[in-house]
Order: sequence, then structure tokens, then C-alpha cells
Amino acid sequence: MMLRLALFCAIACALLCASGCWLPGKPAPAPEVPRPDSVLDSKVLYSQNCAGCHGANGTHGAAPPLGDPVYLALVSDDTLRSVASKGRNGTAMSAFAQKEGGMLTEAQVDSIVRGIRQRWSNPSAVAGVTLPAYAATGAGDVQRGETAYNTFCASCHGAGGTGGAKAGSIVDPAYLSLITDQGLRTIVITGRPDFGAPDWRNNVPGRAMTGQEITDVVAWLASHRPASPARRQNVASSAATVSGGLQ
Repeated sequence: MMLRLALFCAIACALLCASGCWLPGKPAPAPEVPRPDSVLDSKVLYSQNCAGCHGANGTHGAAPPLGDPVYLALVSDDTLRSVASKGRNGTAMSAFAQKEGGMLTEAQVDSIVRGIRQRWSNPSAVAGVTLPAYAATGAGDVQRGETAYNTFCASCHGAGGTGGAKAGSIVDPAYLSLITDQGLRTIVITGRPDFGAPDWRNNVPGRAMTGQEITDVVAWLASHRPASPARRQNVASSAATVSGGLQ
């Protein structure tokens, strides 16, 4: 009798295993959780590391929009890669590369850069246009910058940059403490299309800003930045606005 029972149990177990069923209480198989440094899907990496500041679709974030084709025409892959890897000192943009103290491998940073290009680059947005230089090639003049500001920017940001009917202050010490001169230059060139701010071609109808006017406006804006590092740090710590990101 015991032999028959044992034989029955053995056959039942064999059939159960052959059918692919699991014994009661045994967890079902699940996919392995990938190692964080093995993830190379650009959309996943962007969502996990960039969307919080630059927006889920590259727009409407606290930091400049990476989904802007004008911005992507202006900035090189090397610059995107460098800023993503090393961050921006003095801003909310931290370093993401492992060798800089971040979490991403070089391959992951490269994947993010490729993904940004593939998803949002559109050369036709600047077809037939000579873009200003991404970085300033010389010093700006504060006096000329004030004149250029009044010509191209005051209609939105108000007299003296303290805010107008269409846009807020751009001389606020907290804001200027959280953005670099390069960040200011980039925004002057590209605008913020996600917020309706025009690029360097469209502040005044039929009158694009020259490269020197852009450099001068940035010099004028930077002249309002708190002078000492200690003061910049104090102002930044109390700021409610976060700026930075890829610039």
C-alpha cells in the first residue's frame, strides 16, 4: 500500500513538473532586475536622469528645454556630453558620469545624447540661418548691453529688467546666482519656446540680434549678479527658483 502511494506521488509530481506548473506557495518566475549600469535605452535613461529638470518631453522644465531644435542646432554633441558628464559648477546641474561622482557610465551618457538628437533635432528649424556662436568669442560691453536690452528685451522683461507685463525679472539676484553667463547667453539665443519667449531672431520683427549684441546683453545682465561668492551663496540658498541644467 505504501509503495503504491509513493509511486502515485512520484507520478503526480512528474506530471506536475512536465506541465510547467508551480507548486502552491512557490513564487512564479520573474524577469531579472537589470543592473543600473547595464541600462542603455535612451528614453529610460532620459526619464530617470533628465526629465525632472528638463521636462518629460524635453520642454516645460525648470532648466532649459533639450527638446528645442534651435538649441540642438546651436550646441554640439561634445558640449552635451561634457555638461551631462561634469555638470555645471554653481548651478543645479550636477555631474552624472561615474568618473565625476555620478551614476552613469560613459556608454549611458552617450546614449542620452544620441537619444536627445534622434528625438528632437530638426535642422529645418534653422535652415538658411547663420547661428550665433554658442560661446562668446570676446568680452561684452555693459553700456552697449543696456542699450541692446532696451531694444530687444525690455518690451517683455520691463525697464531695467525688473519684470514686465509679459515676463518676470531677469536681474533678480537669486536667479543670476543660479545661472552662468553661458546659460544666459544660451537663453538669449534660443529663447524659451516652451514659455513663449522668442529666440534671438524674433524679439524685434525683422531685426535679429547680432553676436556682439548678444554678448553685450549678457555682460549687462551679469553686472547685476551679486559680486562676492559669499553673497551669491547666501542669495542662492534662499532662492525659490531653480535654474541650471544643460546650457
